[in-house]
Amino acid sequence: MSIEHVRLSEKAKQQLITLKRRTGIDNWNVLCRWAFCLSLAEKAVPPHEDIITDSSIEMTWKTFSGDQSEIYLAILKQRIHDDYNEHHENIDINYLFKIHLHRGISYMINKVNSIDDIIEM
Repeated sequence: MSIEHVRLSEKAKQQLITLKRRTGIDNWNVLCRWAFCLSLAEKAVPPHEDIITDSSIEMTWKTFSGDQSEIYLAILKQRIHDDYNEHHENIDINYLFKIHLHRGISYMINKVNSIDDIIEM
């Protein structure tokens, strides 16, 4: 149960470009970490959707997570357990990571106009 690559949709890429401009944060992985955590903080289960990862943005799990890869993975596994209870063994962790990441990016594009907005979250 591991994640090797992080891929984004074209829509998420365009949203991240906007967020980079608004915040001055240059690295995709930093914005993606914030987005992922923002989605995990939301109590509702993200809606299931078919997200086509068709953009040119791709990074390894290590690039996304940095030195905290085990922590990010443990938090995701706990969230899966909390959301799906005893059925969590059959869940595709890559898929759930992807829908949390994309939901978080969508939240950020609606809530973040400057780096101060990220700090206040």
